[in-house]
Amino acid sequence: MPRSDTEEPMRARVPADVERKDAILFGFTFRQLVILTVAGLLIYTAWTALAETVPPLGLLVGAIPVAGAAFVLAVGRRDGIPLDAWLWHALRYRRAPRRLAPTAGPVTPAPAWVQTSSGRGDQLPLPAPLRLPAKGITADGLVDLGPDGTTALVTASTVNLGLRSPGEQNSLVAGFGRWLNSLDAPVQIVVRARRIDLTMVADRIHELAPSLPHPALEQAALSHVAFLDDLATQRELLHRQVTLAIRDHRGAGHTLHRAAETVRALAACEVTATVLDSGDAAATLAGCLDPTGPPPPVGLAPDGAVIHATPGAGGTSAAGGEWW
Repeated sequence: MPRSDTEEPMRARVPADVERKDAILFGFTFRQLVILTVAGLLIYTAWTALAETVPPLGLLVGAIPVAGAAFVLAVGRRDGIPLDAWLWHALRYRRAPRRLAPTAGPVTPAPAWVQTSSGRGDQLPLPAPLRLPAKGITADGLVDLGPDGTTALVTASTVNLGLRSPGEQNSLVAGFGRWLNSLDAPVQIVVRARRIDLTMVADRIHELAPSLPHPALEQAALSHVAFLDDLATQRELLHRQVTLAIRDHRGAGHTLHRAAETVRALAACEVTATVLDSGDAAATLAGCLDPTGPPPPVGLAPDGAVIHATPGAGGTSAAGGEWW
């Protein structure tokens, strides 16, 4: 049935524990039951082994801290992470090397004549190789994650719901909900905001204003320059970039198919989405690694591409595509 512009906006209550695992028994998840069962077996084993030598009251006093620690470990959380997983990550971080080097193989030790002591005779450990989760970017623009599959990057525009009628808002939200319900593999939505500078735009307009064919147009252009300068001084201007990371472990074909389906599904929500090619994907990842740096130049050929002159044109071509 068609939606009316006078209907109320769609509202849905989203639970805070939407990512919580399903409870199996007595309100506990499988992970929690495993922790409690292991703790119970340890207490029972100690009880049967020491029942003839240790008084029951002593065994009970010793079992209470163990049972309490197991319960806290099973149900506790830290920073939204289960406590056992948080402790495991802390242990891995503690044992991991602090110094990493970007190298493809093992780090070569320093020569014998190089002083490597850090004081009191302690030798500085050699840096470990830096292992990034991404192995590279394929010719199709997919991020190669090795055994974890591939990821396609899709850039998406934003939609202003505040300027829409309630019926239009409901249609957009329903379309977005259909896309969410169709997902069968991990998808990450990244929203980045970076500062923008309108000085170059204002200077360009001010430079071209005298060449306009009518004085009124020139005056309007200069007024717009003053508006841009005032806007830049009074407000912090931000540009939001929405990127969808679509991962699939079944192969590059499945990843590209899911990315294309995402583009079609978001088009129903009036969201303009585009699957990034290899050059744009590399530029996006570079911007994420250095968010405060300048934006990467546009039109650079990807790594490994053969660049040659195009006969009869003013640009060059790389891997069958034009780079200007």
